Amino acid sequence: MTAANVLVRSRLRIHQSFIHISANPVRSFCVLNRPPPNYTGHVPLTLIERSALAVGSAVTSLFNPRRGDLIATLGETTATPFFIYRLRDAMLSSPTGRRVLHDRPRITSQTMSLQRLRALPENSVGRAYASWLDQEGVSPDSRDEVRYIDNEECAYVMQRYRECHDFYHALTGLPVMVEGEVALKAFEFANTLLPMTGMSLFAVTRLKPAERSRFWQTYLPWALTNGLRSKEIINIYWEEQLDRDVDGLRAELGVERPPDLRETRKALREQRKAAKEAQKRMGGLMVD
Repeated sequence: MTAANVLVRSRLRIHQSFIHISANPVRSFCVLNRPPPNYTGHVPLTLIERSALAVGSAVTSLFNPRRGDLIATLGETTATPFFIYRLRDAMLSSPTGRRVLHDRPRITSQTMSLQRLRALPENSVGRAYASWLDQEGVSPDSRDEVRYIDNEECAYVMQRYRECHDFYHALTGLPVMVEGEVALKAFEFANTLLPMTGMSLFAVTRLKPAERSRFWQTYLPWALTNGLRSKEIINIYWEEQLDRDVDGLRAELGVERPPDLRETRKALREQRKAAKEAQKRMGGLMVD
């Protein structure tokens, strides 16, 4: 084959490639050209959409911290591209975490028989979890499905973190009131580094002065100390720990239980009530 023929064939191939590209133009990812979902329920987002959702959910959830859907959106839109992969890699580096990723268990009322958990020994992990759910009036079915994380495996990691959140409550004994949630989020931030957990600390501004003081002096130091020194809590295979003594699990993880927040608040209310009654009695004596 002569050099002239090679040149002609090369030009022909270039021309054919140009025709193919012209007939099938590559369109960038935009609102009108959204790629197909990577898993059931997945909603691919542009950078602008992700940023807008992150800002909007952060601001709105600050004023209404009971909007779990907004907190979930904030968690997903701020976890990528780095933080959720770090958490996934932490699971891959642990034998137990790898098994969780392989088995992909879900925590719902269908997979967790609360009736069985309530029948477990009093200080067991499962009994502590069921008792906490009953006391706080919470259901394991209240967690939203992950939608905005592109990587399918990382989406499961976020779902696992979300569904294990109530176990973290049971492990620490912290209630669902704002003061308890902020303390637990501080613990989770130190342990998982998920940005949403750190951003949740802005909810401290909604606490009363006495609650803020208690948070800064007691619960934040506890959260940072225990969150940093404890093992990665995302790697706990909770389904295999239900019959275990909860104090033994705390000791293995390196987690100390903080002061009972409900008891602390109850004691303070009783002190204020006793002080008011004493003040009334003193006022009555002065009148006499």
